[in-house]
Order: sequence, then structure tokens, then C-alpha cells
Amino acid sequence: MKNLSHILQDEFIGLEVKVVRSTNPSCIGLSGRVIDETKNTFKILSRDGEKVLIKENCIFHFTLPDKTVIEVDGKVLIGRPEDRVKRIVRRRW
Repeated sequence: MKNLSHILQDEFIGLEVKVVRSTNPSCIGLSGRVIDETKNTFKILSRDGEKVLIKENCIFHFTLPDKTVIEVDGKVLIGRPEDRVKRIVRRRW
């Protein structure tokens, strides 16, 4: 098994993403490539054009370049991307 403890500190722009759960039913199933990230949102390029997803409301499946799929709760991604890279993540397991 791969050690993915660093994933919360990685860059998400350019990765394929799919929304698997959301408080907004219209967001469930949206997929595409992340083209921008702000403190509270991801902007993705999907087949239907650009969509803005609120991080706090969604659970995402990200596909890494080596085709590994990981599930990330959007609540842990809230914050400016440049600050998240510096943040120390404490493991709870």
C-alpha cells in the first residue's frame, strides 16, 4: 500500500476530480480537471464547461498521475492553497 499521508499538502490543480457526495444534489457526479483553486472552492473544467465547487460541501475522488484514486473530504482542504502546503498534518491513526 502506498503512503499517501502527504496528499493534503500536494497541489490539486491539473488532477482529475469527481464529486461522490455533496449537500448539493446537483453537484453529485460532476467530474473534470481542476483548473483553479481558491480558499473555499475548486474550479473544474468539465464537459459542460467550467463549474465551481464549494470544498466544504463535497467529498471528492482525485485521480493521481499514477492512476491511484483517493477520497478526500473537502472540509480538510479549506484554506488558501499556499498555506495548506505549509501546514503540518497530524495523523490520527
